[in-house]
Amino acid sequence: MSRVCFVTGATGTVGSALIPFLLANPDNEVRLLLRARDVADLASRLEALHAFWGHAADAPERSRVQALAGDVERPRFGLSPPDHAELTRVCTHIVHCAGKVRMNLPIEAARSAAVASARNVVELARACPGLQKIEFVSTVGVGGRMPGVVPEIWIDAPRAFHNTYEQSKAEAEDLIRAEVERGLPLTIHRPSMVVGEAAGGRVIHFQIFYYLCEFLSGRRTRGLTPALGEARLDIIPADYVGRALAWASRTPETSGRILHLCAGPEAAIPLFELQRRVRAVWRAQGIDLPRLKPLPPRLLRAALPVLRLLTPAPARKALNALPVFLDYLADTQAFANDQTRRLLESAGIVAPVPSDYLDRLFDYYFRRGPARGRA
Repeated sequence: MSRVCFVTGATGTVGSALIPFLLANPDNEVRLLLRARDVADLASRLEALHAFWGHAADAPERSRVQALAGDVERPRFGLSPPDHAELTRVCTHIVHCAGKVRMNLPIEAARSAAVASARNVVELARACPGLQKIEFVSTVGVGGRMPGVVPEIWIDAPRAFHNTYEQSKAEAEDLIRAEVERGLPLTIHRPSMVVGEAAGGRVIHFQIFYYLCEFLSGRRTRGLTPALGEARLDIIPADYVGRALAWASRTPETSGRILHLCAGPEAAIPLFELQRRVRAVWRAQGIDLPRLKPLPPRLLRAALPVLRLLTPAPARKALNALPVFLDYLADTQAFANDQTRRLLESAGIVAPVPSDYLDRLFDYYFRRGPARGRA
């Protein structure tokens, strides 16, 4: 039986990893929402995705992928009236992966990205007579500054947030929760920090994890590093998230559930261990690293204006993400995943241990990423 999956965020880390798992089922067709200036730009962006997925010009998967020009923040996803009418007629599944993973947006801009797009998902779902299931990608960050372990449930407790990204995602979950309680067949997926594929390190964009590794190496900050203490980092590979989303989309029993797609408290990697691995790999690549000079996070934050002046322009963008990292170091937090892990393992989907695939992430970064320039 044919299934038509409408996917947002296909050009992002999660969405780009998901599509091959959807296309592995020959009964699946995929409609991708892509921002585009015009028809030629839409075709170019779709072609870039096919190249990332390794689809040759005559690959049969191409016939089951269609790009639609639009914008997740606009009403009706910014689709043209004909595209919207056709989509509502055929759509059986929605997978909402889109999101602006920027921590310092003004709150209204963050809400436009998270809450407005969530509202558009609900409205599209209501308009699709054949809709069967929705996968909604949120984040474990909706726990904000909750101390201890963030549970795999809806979060009612009042809490502060590290940034506007977390706050807007939490508000989007509140909107979605009301719809789920009215019977919307939807699963909330909360990934932790998504990195490249465990199998080979491949990733469509190098995001905050890779910037963090550069900080930990010491080469961006002239050896200055935050005192890491007992802090841990919860990361999860993109292919695990993509596999879980694809499985949940064909598993009606997951409706109403919240899945934590993360390493969990025991597997999250200690930051001091990550720093040790990073510095060993960077040195093996022939990079001369300065001696580390640990500082309390608040002092390192105070030194940032000077560091920016001393940092070459190509590397300054990565440095701008350091305050986000320093803010997280102020809290001791973990993310429960016992229920999710058992559920997914029963379906043969097993989360790899981060220490087992770190070297593959680093290898891909040095072959394909900004590290090639040794900036």
